[in-house]
Amino acid sequence: MHYWLVMPAAGSGSRFGDRVPKQYAEILGRAVIEWALDPFTRDPRCTGMVVALAAGDEHWARIAQRSSARLETVQGGAERSQSVRRGLAALAGRAAPSDWVLVHDAARPCLAAVDLDRLLAECHEHPVGGLLAAPVADTLKLCDAGGASIDRTVDRAGLWRALTPQMFRYGPLCAALDAAFAAGRSPTDEAQALEWTGAHPLRVPGSTRNLKITTAEDLALAVALLGGQSSGGAMRVGSGFDVHAFGPGDFVMLGGVRIPHTHGVVAHSDGDVLLHALCDALLGAGGLGDIGQHFRDDDPRWRGVASSGFVRSVLAMLRERGLAVVNADVTLLAEAPRLSGHRDEIRAAVAKLLEVDTGCVNLKATTTERLGFLGRREGIAAQAVVLLRSDYPAREESSA
Repeated sequence: MHYWLVMPAAGSGSRFGDRVPKQYAEILGRAVIEWALDPFTRDPRCTGMVVALAAGDEHWARIAQRSSARLETVQGGAERSQSVRRGLAALAGRAAPSDWVLVHDAARPCLAAVDLDRLLAECHEHPVGGLLAAPVADTLKLCDAGGASIDRTVDRAGLWRALTPQMFRYGPLCAALDAAFAAGRSPTDEAQALEWTGAHPLRVPGSTRNLKITTAEDLALAVALLGGQSSGGAMRVGSGFDVHAFGPGDFVMLGGVRIPHTHGVVAHSDGDVLLHALCDALLGAGGLGDIGQHFRDDDPRWRGVASSGFVRSVLAMLRERGLAVVNADVTLLAEAPRLSGHRDEIRAAVAKLLEVDTGCVNLKATTTERLGFLGRREGIAAQAVVLLRSDYPAREESSA
């Protein structure tokens, strides 16, 4: 099956109390909204994604450069339901009335692939659709109007907390929201809009780890959950090394950036030693062999191609295994060219390729004190070390 994703992200997060909206707060080097989008970005069943942003959003730009080609943005509304409806409107003409649409909160960064798979599997044949939900575990108290005194204890039997994603057919969901707006009503979630039409959405058990960030305490808990998930044996380290001899030419490629030089390099592709070393490090961390196995230097397909394409291909392999880059440390070994005037540009280019913040990429340069072929300026070399994390179970494992 296939589905569309709509993500409302126009809220200001007034209760969060930070200098940025909660969806842009950082967790382990990535924005909350990036974590929220990640399960769908990596899911081949997701046909396309629409994110509804606030007017004048100044924070999305840094996310956009790392976002999927399947993702587009629209301007959201004053309320969540309005943002969802605008996201749905963006799919008009592409989504059929019977197509499934999933709506997921931008402030829910801890959705596990197993929960997503369960929702899709259980709702696929349901006439209405449904939502992830978790049973209420705490004793519930009803307070007086001022909230200072407890009026009574509420029976929690049968009470569930609504989570996201919520999954409904495109046509009925649009119609339910339009009917609510026409009646002057504003649903707090998509299920409520369907309930007002007389429908009965399916309740699908979901993990309580799928928390919604509302306060700074919630953010700290999400950091602990995602960090603990990574530290529980799911961190992988890889190293890589590459070398090329100098040859005719007037530039070299380093980290995807063209650097003027007195020589070029002898190579089958563009000879970018930094990216080649990085590819080997990524492949090593993922247990996927080395660059020569995937991009043979006698294959005419790779003649003269940009090494950035190699990196993107390797990242796609890693995503299929539920792996993402935490950080990279790259070292250039050469007497020349010097990197002093290009360091920031190279770091930014590598960070964009790896889909991480620039602060997660370190670039160093050193010489061999004029020893060996590097010291004689006969060639150039690079080494790289990367750290990967497993954000979620790999897709093939989660659906087994």
